[in-house]
Amino acid sequence: MKIAIGNDHGAVEYKDIIKAMLTEEGHEVIDCGTNSTDSCDYPDYAKAVADKVVSGEVEKGIVICGTGIGISIAANKVKGIRCGLCTNTTMARLTREHNDANVLSMGQRIIGIETAKDIVHTFLSTPFSNGERHKRRIEKITEIENNQ
Repeated sequence: MKIAIGNDHGAVEYKDIIKAMLTEEGHEVIDCGTNSTDSCDYPDYAKAVADKVVSGEVEKGIVICGTGIGISIAANKVKGIRCGLCTNTTMARLTREHNDANVLSMGQRIIGIETAKDIVHTFLSTPFSNGERHKRRIEKITEIENNQ
């Protein structure tokens, strides 16, 4: 799978670990940065990942900041993105099954690295359920997005 990953200064460590894990597993990972712990603005990296997802250049995106909150909010501002902030594997599974999320967000200061790895695996391996009620709800989200 081709995956874009991006982070701010608060999540360089997790980005590097997750990128290495995914590469070792045979995924193609596009690193959208940052690679520095110098203070930076997470919206820049959220947009870089989200743009690659909506363009079809990658299948999925992963964004990471200190809490996962700011970077997920920023990613969700890009039309066509459904970014789910996950702190456990149940959330990762359900955001794929119910919301067909195309970007995963996590917080390096919130969860341990082994949990983060499990969340990534769950997110990437879980298909959308294609349930009628879920499709209907996603269509309503898209309608809201298109009318802004």
